Amino acid sequence: MAKFFTSCNSPSMAVALLLLGFLMASLTTTGAQSIGVCYGRIGDDLPPPAQVVALYRSQNIGRMRIYDPNQEVLQALRGSNIELILGVPNPDLQGLAADASAATTWVETNVRNFFPDVRIKYIAVGNEVSPANNAQYVSFVLPAMQNIYNAIVAAGLQGQIRVSTAIDTRVLGTSYPPSDGAFRGDVRGFLDPIIGFLANNQAPLLVNVYPYFGLLDNPNQIKLSYALFTNPGPEFTDPNNNLVYQNLFDAILDSVYGALEKAGGSGLEIVVSESGWPSAANTEATVDNARTYNQNLINHIGKGSPKTSGRPIETYIFAMFNENMKNPEFEKNFGLFNPNQQPVYPMNFS
Repeated sequence: MAKFFTSCNSPSMAVALLLLGFLMASLTTTGAQSIGVCYGRIGDDLPPPAQVVALYRSQNIGRMRIYDPNQEVLQALRGSNIELILGVPNPDLQGLAADASAATTWVETNVRNFFPDVRIKYIAVGNEVSPANNAQYVSFVLPAMQNIYNAIVAAGLQGQIRVSTAIDTRVLGTSYPPSDGAFRGDVRGFLDPIIGFLANNQAPLLVNVYPYFGLLDNPNQIKLSYALFTNPGPEFTDPNNNLVYQNLFDAILDSVYGALEKAGGSGLEIVVSESGWPSAANTEATVDNARTYNQNLINHIGKGSPKTSGRPIETYIFAMFNENMKNPEFEKNFGLFNPNQQPVYPMNFS
């Protein structure tokens, strides 16, 4: 390579090489750096965290989501340069909502003791809580977010770590066409104040996006190719803005953007905090479909959705491992890897 550069004396060749360098840098940032993988641990046969972190690094996976502040996992992440979504489990929300000092202790124990050696990027305060799901935690989410945020501010980390929560798309009442996307009426009272909190603090909304479940819920309306990113051409054009949709992932994502606009969150960014496809034990859950979906997802997110106009979509695949203690049976089969660290199917993360 050095010899090639030294033989390049013409200005036009120098410009071409410079442009090539910018192109390669752009590809690196938009593709590989936008993908993460969720590290679920509901299994009794999983490798120790130090081996898991080594596996992430060997596969060029630069981002991770964990669902609780497991100290062994956080310790293993020190110096790894892996960006992290750190989760607050739903059962912990009530205590953190009721007591600001508990949130201060939580941040001290799980954030300040590790940051910046562990690159904590977001704190996900609760997962898939809404009046439509896990409703017993609804009243605790926003107060817990506020207390965690205040503790982050007190630690001087508010410019470096964003506080959010992860929702699922069952909160949508209208999803077609995407520009008509709207949240269900019974979740607006819960979500609107959270959206305001995120807007005030310049934090993204975390959204779990699963075309697989869209296909299962609407098998007569949704084609497998549309869900797997393999449609040979456009599926539909949104009549309100002429944006063209070729895959279900983009349509779901942009429906949430449409709903955010109607709820006062037009400036919010969405981070896809989960997306994946099972490889066994359910309808259309095959190794080939799982590999096709996840590889196409990796290849796609650097291009953005029609609504994001080419801006890469930060996305976390669910999940790193098959987890043998999950239920129902197909939930055990979302893993990219078996617990012995062998791939369930070949994947290219870079």
